[in-house]
Amino acid sequence: MAATTTYERVYVWQAPVRMYHWINATCVLMLVATGLVIGNPPAFISAREASASYWFGWVRFLHFTAAFLMTFAFMVRVYWMFKGNEYARWTAFVPNSLAAFRRQLREARMVLWVDILQIQKKPIDYVGHNGLAALSYFVIFLATIFQIFTGLALYEPMSGWWLPHLFGWVTPLFGGDAIVRLWHHAFVWVFVLFTIIHVYLSIFHDMTESRGEISSIVTGVRFVERK
Repeated sequence: MAATTTYERVYVWQAPVRMYHWINATCVLMLVATGLVIGNPPAFISAREASASYWFGWVRFLHFTAAFLMTFAFMVRVYWMFKGNEYARWTAFVPNSLAAFRRQLREARMVLWVDILQIQKKPIDYVGHNGLAALSYFVIFLATIFQIFTGLALYEPMSGWWLPHLFGWVTPLFGGDAIVRLWHHAFVWVFVLFTIIHVYLSIFHDMTESRGEISSIVTGVRFVERK
């Protein structure tokens, strides 16, 4: 008789984590789309008055709105790194000991063997983020901070609000507005690449393991093999 595996429901992703995921995903899509247009705007020739052709102004407005929404959502997520459960805390992304760091690297290597190289067929048993996901999310957190700083620095000359003026030092640090804009645009592709890999691996794990990988970011619940 074939052996059976029993799974139990584990509440992993709390509501603030799930809300941040979807708000951040929406903002990233909006920022990438509008940012690429801002970086290389198409030339539309029209006989209408300029005041009647404000489409580029709306593109900028959507970009700035998504940027501020993403910034404040990120601030809430940082707060939840200290108040959330064990799967949401900062220690889930940044090892707080040498042993934890070695375990994370070992698990990241095993994930590469399963997901990318497919040397090992048996999936890795984990509840929250696996080692590779934790490392990649940490990189994305740093990239998000970089985009917030450079974005507010670019917005500072045209804003009368106090918040963007706190980042006026960023532009001289990089050597000018053009350099900041170049780096801000280059980091867009970090998010594009991450999104493609993230969606692929989420579908891959959901199809091969059937533990609710995709549905968990809606319900917060994953299915874990009972020992």
